[in-house]
Amino acid sequence: MNERFDFSESLPNLADVPHVHMIAVGGSGMSGVARLFLADGVQLSGSDNVELPVLDDLRAQGARIAVGYAAANVAEVPDGAVVVVSSAINELNPELVEVRRRGLRVLHRSQGLAMLMQGRRGLAVAGANGKTTTSGMATAALAALGEKPSFAIGANVAGLGVNAAPGEGDVFVVEADESDGSFVVYHPDVAIVTNIKDDHLDFYGTSANLAKAYEIFAATIATDGLLVACADDDGSRALADERREAGARVLTYGRSDDADVRIVSEHGAGFAWGARVALPGGREVDLALEVPGAHNVLNATGVLTALVEGLGIDAERAAHSLSAFRGTSRRFEPRGEAAGVRVVDDYAHNPGKLEALVRTADALKESGRLFVVFQPHLYSRTQNAALGLAEALDGADRALVLDVYGAREQPVEGVSGRLITDAMTSGVATFTPTADDALAVLLEEVRSGDLVVTVGAGDITNLGPRILESLERR
Repeated sequence: MNERFDFSESLPNLADVPHVHMIAVGGSGMSGVARLFLADGVQLSGSDNVELPVLDDLRAQGARIAVGYAAANVAEVPDGAVVVVSSAINELNPELVEVRRRGLRVLHRSQGLAMLMQGRRGLAVAGANGKTTTSGMATAALAALGEKPSFAIGANVAGLGVNAAPGEGDVFVVEADESDGSFVVYHPDVAIVTNIKDDHLDFYGTSANLAKAYEIFAATIATDGLLVACADDDGSRALADERREAGARVLTYGRSDDADVRIVSEHGAGFAWGARVALPGGREVDLALEVPGAHNVLNATGVLTALVEGLGIDAERAAHSLSAFRGTSRRFEPRGEAAGVRVVDDYAHNPGKLEALVRTADALKESGRLFVVFQPHLYSRTQNAALGLAEALDGADRALVLDVYGAREQPVEGVSGRLITDAMTSGVATFTPTADDALAVLLEEVRSGDLVVTVGAGDITNLGPRILESLERR
């Protein structure tokens, strides 16, 4: 489905690659992969269009990094090198034009990451919602178990401080992003699918195409591997049924009565949540988590299943290790408190994530009110999911909705944050087109005891510190 890359092609052996050049190396995902290449002793060069602190970090590790895109940047890249690009780079990029003229091998970022996974046991986490948290949870648990995993995920892991790092162990945890179809390249030994929702239809076109991509992903799991699928989600349950019919080893998890790994009971208060989980064979273990929300109990159960049934780790040890996870950046991340008002930031940007966030935040608001400041992400998603986003926000005491953060997309006439506020039925919403507008409303309305959550995949994350500074001066 991705016309720029052939995700079915075999990848070169990393030991046979003399050099890697990365275009747009400064992005979070690309810089993480760059660190992994450097740790493996690969000769690395790269470029980005702006100077960033991470570029100096890569230079300190031996990379040659240029600022600005130019054909001259690849003049010293040797024949036989591999060029790794991000999805954000278009075919007119002068470096990409030059390396294609020279006939160098061009790979997607995910293919570069797949090369790094060669020779290791891969644990991949896919799904519309929860994959960053779940992959971070798996990484933290494996680290606590002394397994020393390598990992590459979508956010920094609390306690580890980075989103990607090499490890001495044989397990490699990867967040398998489905947004552009590239998640089919990893060929993991164990895969967790948290859920399958109608997201990224700007790329896939139809729900059927999206479901087919997940089937292809699951079919790449090693023949003696394991698919771990959430029984509480219709999409992942259908995938589990399809793979079972194909003869694959599959285990489901969740609250459903017929789940192979079942949440028997659960409880939670503040940031301490726990559950009793029944494993195959009649075994039961207790989970004690340091992250809030019923959704994280579900995520932890998926990780527990993968660790015990997929990687062969003792059930009690695996359950205990999950308490080591303290969250990832921009996933219900506390930003501070001022004038008695707590401010939290979160990356939620589709209806499922937003609903789980609002439900968790509402349980943690204590005696005050929950203010959600939401910035829609992508015009296509806002147009397709306005009703679902509105229903999720209806659970807040107050919702301020900004205009759309378009990212890679051009504006679409008639599509704005107002689509969401107009669809809300609770009467708690205000369309505040800019962050300044939202800040002004907050300063008028919030009082001691309230909880404010800034939410979205765009630059809304910058609003939290401004709220705290303004409250200090109020």
